[in-house]
Amino acid sequence: MPIHNKDIAAKFSEIADLLEIDNANEFRVRAYRNAARTIDAMGQDVSALMEAGEDLTQIQGIGDELAKKIESIVTTGTVKALEDLRKKLPPGITDILKLPGLGPKKVKVLYQELKVKSLEDLEVAAKAGKVSALPGMGKKTEEQILKNITARIDAGLRFLRANVVPSAEALLGHLRGIEKEAPMTLCGSYRRMRDTVGDLDILVASESPQPLMDAFVSYDEVDEILANGSTKSSVRLRSGLQVDLRVVKEESYGAAMHYFTGSQAHNIAVRRRAQEMGFKVNEYGVFKGEAYVAGAAEEEVFETLGLAYIEPELREDRGEIASAQARALPGLVSEGDIRGDLHLHSTASDGRNSIREMAEAAKARGYAYLAVTDHSKRLTIANGLDEKRLRAQMEEIDTVNSEMKGFTVLKGSEVDIMDDGSLDLPDEILRDLDVVIGSVHHKFKLGIEEQTMRVMKAMDNPYFCILGHPTGRLLLSREPYEIDIPRIIEHAAQRGCCLEINGNPQRLDLHEIYARAAIQQGVMISVNTDAHSVEQLDLMQHGIGQARRAWIETKHVLNTRSLKDLRKTLAVIRS
Repeated sequence: MPIHNKDIAAKFSEIADLLEIDNANEFRVRAYRNAARTIDAMGQDVSALMEAGEDLTQIQGIGDELAKKIESIVTTGTVKALEDLRKKLPPGITDILKLPGLGPKKVKVLYQELKVKSLEDLEVAAKAGKVSALPGMGKKTEEQILKNITARIDAGLRFLRANVVPSAEALLGHLRGIEKEAPMTLCGSYRRMRDTVGDLDILVASESPQPLMDAFVSYDEVDEILANGSTKSSVRLRSGLQVDLRVVKEESYGAAMHYFTGSQAHNIAVRRRAQEMGFKVNEYGVFKGEAYVAGAAEEEVFETLGLAYIEPELREDRGEIASAQARALPGLVSEGDIRGDLHLHSTASDGRNSIREMAEAAKARGYAYLAVTDHSKRLTIANGLDEKRLRAQMEEIDTVNSEMKGFTVLKGSEVDIMDDGSLDLPDEILRDLDVVIGSVHHKFKLGIEEQTMRVMKAMDNPYFCILGHPTGRLLLSREPYEIDIPRIIEHAAQRGCCLEINGNPQRLDLHEIYARAAIQQGVMISVNTDAHSVEQLDLMQHGIGQARRAWIETKHVLNTRSLKDLRKTLAVIRS
């Protein structure tokens, strides 16, 4: 069974977590964590490198021992170091680690102080008030633990869309090997670019479904066959993701694509419109009475109903039907419209590539510029830069710019927003930067009024340009901190600064509902990757997907501007 980079990274992360709980040497723990991050961010598949005979020790941070463990994972699906730790520690510890907000440090305290060995133990301890009595926990943590235990089953039914991409594309490629010319589409929330997906729908148009069904259920990553029919089959992959395959006739392909893309609310609205016009719409086509009218292509479905084509990302019943009828749908931003990335990190803080390497990779992608925005000094865990180190970095950027043709590196910083709303670096240095991103990285548990006022005060700094990952959420892991985003949007409109859509798949923050509200109030959006390596520049696709779901056009996005126009806009923001 093929092993993907995320499989290797997940096992190394689990080893690091279990080692930390087991009081292992911190350098050993860090080695596994760094290896997990490196492999997860790689553009090339490690198993393919092995098959090609490449030396894995050439990967940054991978020595002989880690290389051997990678080889073991790729060839056997596991590694002895992990199996030994799983045997040494209670099996329920792994389940506890999956709860949002409980990292290895807290799990270690729970295990050592309360002898918590399972979710059941943890629930009993929390209900008895024992968790809140521990140092660093508190009543809010205890309440959140109970809430997360209750929601665990529901949370476990969804997957980050970005994590599903490799499996989805590999499976689609497998089916294309059976029928090379057959139209195939990944539908559902995956096609609508939802931040998370519950399952995967694959649609194929073919007159010979049986070979496809046989290939589907026998695919080597299938863990369980849930159903095996002549035109529809369902399986569960090793990852736990359920995948449904449906094969339809070519005359129904467009109608089926529309139907299985959804959303349910959008489909209901379309069917209601069809009924009002005397039509019937389902997965087999558009019908007038019993007569087939259209359905081979999605465009036919919309055209028959008097609608402009609606992009999949907009199909949520949020006004798209009325806009399509009025021919007033937005021309959505695309990845090709992006001229540069304004939020990324280098080796100066917690990135894995130098400024020059990031710049060359961005230029190779067709960008005209990027902004290096390493963390500021408060974030010591990320090796944040103080004023002296930032000044030295600015000189390094001048050197890189003098040597690169047709590309510009902008000077920036991701500055921590402090408890009182001040910024982590003084104005004397902020005024010399091109881009200042303000972000919240601590004190997530402030009340909504205090958190909102804290961020609004930071936005009032004259050099503040962009509010980074505005709600602090980590999908399926950490809830947003309490903050009044409508007030933040209103304040951004008054102040003239931008809000970010962060393309990191765990963040995709700002949420599309708020991002749409922002552009409606004239607030500009900056779609960034928050890249920590050259490979993570590819995360722009996820940020763009989020932007499209927010009805965002090219004109709404700061970094679709030319360098000349970007500088003008930044000058206005900072005036």
